Amino acid sequence: MQKSFFVALLLFGVNAFLQAQSNCNCASFTDKVRKETETAINKSKFDDAAAVSQSLIQSPDPCCKAIGYTLEAWISNWKNKPAESLASALKAQNFLQKSFNVYASVESNRVIGYYYHKTGNADSATLFYLKGLEVATAANEPYLVSRMFSIIGTLYSNRKQEQKALDYQKKAVDAALLTKDTSIIAEAYSRLVTSYGRVYDDTEKEIYVDSAEAVAQTALVYARATGSKSLIMRNYLSVGKFALARNQFAKALIYSDTLKSMIDEKTNLQTRISFTIDRGVALTGLKRYDEAIEYLNESYNLVKQTKNVYQERMMNDRLYEVYKAKDDPKKALAYLERFRVLNDSLVDKENSDNINELEVKYNKLQDQQTIKDLAQQKQTYLLLAIAGLMAVAAIGFFLRQQSLKHKKNILETEQRLNRARMNPHFFFNALTTLQKFALRDNDGQAMASNLSKFSNIMRETLESTYKEYVTIEQEMEFLNEYLEVQKIRFPQTFSYEVTADKNLDIDELQIPAMIIQPFVENSIEHGFVGVDYPGKVAVNFTAENKELMIQISDNGKGLNTTAKENNEHISRASQIIKDRIYLLNIKLKTKAGFSIDNNSTGNGVIVKIHLPLLYKDKKTA
Repeated sequence: MQKSFFVALLLFGVNAFLQAQSNCNCASFTDKVRKETETAINKSKFDDAAAVSQSLIQSPDPCCKAIGYTLEAWISNWKNKPAESLASALKAQNFLQKSFNVYASVESNRVIGYYYHKTGNADSATLFYLKGLEVATAANEPYLVSRMFSIIGTLYSNRKQEQKALDYQKKAVDAALLTKDTSIIAEAYSRLVTSYGRVYDDTEKEIYVDSAEAVAQTALVYARATGSKSLIMRNYLSVGKFALARNQFAKALIYSDTLKSMIDEKTNLQTRISFTIDRGVALTGLKRYDEAIEYLNESYNLVKQTKNVYQERMMNDRLYEVYKAKDDPKKALAYLERFRVLNDSLVDKENSDNINELEVKYNKLQDQQTIKDLAQQKQTYLLLAIAGLMAVAAIGFFLRQQSLKHKKNILETEQRLNRARMNPHFFFNALTTLQKFALRDNDGQAMASNLSKFSNIMRETLESTYKEYVTIEQEMEFLNEYLEVQKIRFPQTFSYEVTADKNLDIDELQIPAMIIQPFVENSIEHGFVGVDYPGKVAVNFTAENKELMIQISDNGKGLNTTAKENNEHISRASQIIKDRIYLLNIKLKTKAGFSIDNNSTGNGVIVKIHLPLLYKDKKTA
């Protein structure tokens, strides 16, 4: 890990501080007491752990007090009381200035780091985690080193840097093996399995499943040796998920059968949810749909207890998939509609939260709260003053850069929201049309085909929130399916064509996701309203003057004669695309643009978009 000069200075100060302290005289906190106390905390037996911490706090020895407040901080952490946890950890560090103890130093830094971690201040969290790691390494305490490597890995995982997280979890295992403590090794291996799984989710590379399965088998051996039921179940869940990732449904069901014999009403709720979901997915893969529905419904009921809307959305998607596979379009459509409603509310919430988070971070930077907090914690280190003086020279420039970055992130967040906000009337009206189609024609095959088209449109729309670019080929497929569903809504109202020049590498050339759909939607929803002739929409991709040209045209009413609502819709679509192209030009240093006018050769509107020739390797031609 690359350390900044500022961090390096502080860590140098840690070593100097460590050497300057008197030895701990606390004889009450033996290794046996530590293990028993930590076990009590992990099993949520807080009264037992609190009795130990309070007895240490009452001691006249400052070292015992430091350990006692550290344990108190850890207990508050588990009780989800972050402010109390931070206060206790700071008291521990205050007593550590009088009498040093490795355990209290490492753990108090870990708790303070976790506080900043949970409050979104990753820089401060990293600093305290590194301090804890430095002390643990200097004291040659592999147990504490393993714990610090693991928590740093978790920090990177939460920041979606899964490869770095994996590297730290590997280091945590190496340190754990030095302890020769089976329970510590089992925990480290279990976290490594989880980390491999997350890297696979990010990359979908088979090699990570291979590694994860091998590590999971080792983790199972150590988990069985500890006799920890929760660890054993966690690893069986992992190996089952890897079997599902390979579509090895029979194998996944075997692991699930083992879990079934271990799970009871006292089992952790999230473990029960994961078990019932995975079993339902395995049974779906084996085409045992009725059994699958039974387990997925059980999982749905458990999810409702958590009041987790994200998991509830996922359960509606799972049940939609199984009913679709069972060829029950009526129930599939019902779950799809519930999924849509939940997703709409979550898209708004997620993007609102993202914007609020950016504003909070920016305001923290403006008032230099982070610097102030760190200064208060490090006042015993003379070197911090030197680092502070060096930082003053750069702070003005840094704040300005952060301001610009903040504004750019806000715009990008708004654009992600706009990409996810395909006209909600389209979704509602399309679902209603499909429902009428099912009741009227009673054609299961046609209904399944149309439902599949609609689900693909919905999936692509939601995934576009996370995709910056799509290939022309993917965009053409999306537009064709979107226009087909629109034709179901407006039968015999319009025809369409989506074409590309034969010389274009449509499977290699990329365009920004969801850049065409707003204009196509406008033609159908507004341009053809009230006309007494067949409408037509045409989308064409060509290359001109080393640029990609996209032309969207219709033969509708045009700009001058349309109603106010239509003009406002065009204006809104234009602004969305204008912002998208602005961000593209900043990122790639290009001169993309677009125009929108009445068609000079006849009725309707013609939109012309010119973009750089952007290939999959993100290099422009």
